[in-house]
Amino acid sequence: MPVSSTLAVPTSTDTPRHIAVIMDGNGRWATRRFLPRTAGHVRGVQAVRRAVEACGRRGVEYLTLFAFSSENWRRPPDEVSLLMRLFIQTLEKEVTKLEEQGVRLRIVGDLSPFEPKLRELIRKAEQRTEHNTALHLTIAANYGGRWDILQAMRRLLRERPDLATDPESIDETLLADYLSMAYAPEPDLFIRTGGEQRISNFLVWQLAYTELYFSQDYWPDFGAKELDAAFEWYRTRERRFGRTSAQVAGKN
Repeated sequence: MPVSSTLAVPTSTDTPRHIAVIMDGNGRWATRRFLPRTAGHVRGVQAVRRAVEACGRRGVEYLTLFAFSSENWRRPPDEVSLLMRLFIQTLEKEVTKLEEQGVRLRIVGDLSPFEPKLRELIRKAEQRTEHNTALHLTIAANYGGRWDILQAMRRLLRERPDLATDPESIDETLLADYLSMAYAPEPDLFIRTGGEQRISNFLVWQLAYTELYFSQDYWPDFGAKELDAAFEWYRTRERRFGRTSAQVAGKN
């Protein structure tokens, strides 16, 4: 029998265990209000706080937020510079609150282009919250899904050079252990705000069977009410993973 690419069928519950979010629309939110795009990013940080608190109250275990993609370096230099400063300011201000809320913070992506101060803040923030278990918050920064798969393969071959002459021995389980989010289950629910309907190189491997929800709301307007609407939609989905509806219902 052929082996399914979905190695395990997760248990479906009313509350998704893992939510992945592309926080889109900050700049357009600001432009519509005749504000600089940077004002939208500042307001977007407030939406992050709301999302973390709302997910914690609803029993979500993992929340992954796409903060800065590897493609975002193409944006105007002033906007990129603001995003980097905002990242630093947010880490300096929010880590204590995350620690008190029982949130474990991880930052995934290629961090090498970031300035030393930011990399040190990331290291300290992860260290301060590593004992927390109430919610696993991951920020994807300078991240790309294709980069993730490529770096996983490179790490695997560095540690297991023997596999280069025996590629048939490489299976999905082996490679998945080297992905940047190997510690988390695959997302149950993907949310993209801002009206766009694409995944934009985010968690390319992990989103294979995730339910995709696209919201017209800009990220600064996204809060508990909008999250609940996404949950309501999620509960209408029949997560079959290749099975029939009768099998899902336990009739076959």
